[in-house]
Amino acid sequence: MRNAMKTALLLGLLGALLMGIGGLIGGASGLVLGLGVGFLFCGGSYWFSDKLAIKAARAQPATREDLPQVYEVVEELTGKAGMPMPKIYVSPEAQPNAFATGRSPDHAAVCVTQGILQVLDRDELRGVLAHELSHVKNRDILIGSVAAAVALGITFVARIAFWGALFGGGDGEGGNAVGALLMMLLAPIAAGLLQMAISRSREYEADASGAHLVHDGEPLARALEKIEAYAKQVPMNVSPQQATAYIVNPLTGRTVEFANLFSTHPPTAERIARLRNGRY
Repeated sequence: MRNAMKTALLLGLLGALLMGIGGLIGGASGLVLGLGVGFLFCGGSYWFSDKLAIKAARAQPATREDLPQVYEVVEELTGKAGMPMPKIYVSPEAQPNAFATGRSPDHAAVCVTQGILQVLDRDELRGVLAHELSHVKNRDILIGSVAAAVALGITFVARIAFWGALFGGGDGEGGNAVGALLMMLLAPIAAGLLQMAISRSREYEADASGAHLVHDGEPLARALEKIEAYAKQVPMNVSPQQATAYIVNPLTGRTVEFANLFSTHPPTAERIARLRNGRY
């Protein structure tokens, strides 16, 4: 409930920021234009999210004969959760990791890497798959797409407003004009930070839902420990846009300043502590 409320609050802040930008540049026309562009681009990404993610991971469909243990676990968990069976894919990546994608439970896919099949035991793999199925059931692809659309709309409208003010002059006084320009510059950054915060909130929610599904947070906690350790040593060639889908950021090994602030994933140590303390 806490994670759901946090997500709703962050989405509300994104919407308020978009409205503020729209009002700043002269009303609803800019707001509608920004939203339209955002939903055009992100709507397409949402509709074809499964195909895009699977292609980026170089994954191939896996049959029951290929991955009998994965099929067994996913069938058990989807039965408990009242979900349809997703498509199963396997990626050749050596880094242990996994992700779920798809615009709805009826159009979902779960992908595991070759690395995760070699590193995790059955209980740990069960915890990971419960987490990924929770993303599908919680419709996190939809939530992420809405957040991305609004953030993109804010960026688009702010850029138009900025260049319009820069080259078209402004009817505001000096202080107001400077304030407006700062708002136009800073709003996209704020939108990006809110979008990342929503992503982190959804990861906590999937951890919690997955732990409830298997009635234990320990298997997922152990799995996260292993995946985090390997992600720091075994590189994965994946774009930052696709990295957000994985259970642990596959780019973890890269050094980034202010990493927690600009990360789409919560700190793994915090996720593990929550799972082991029963905070789910």
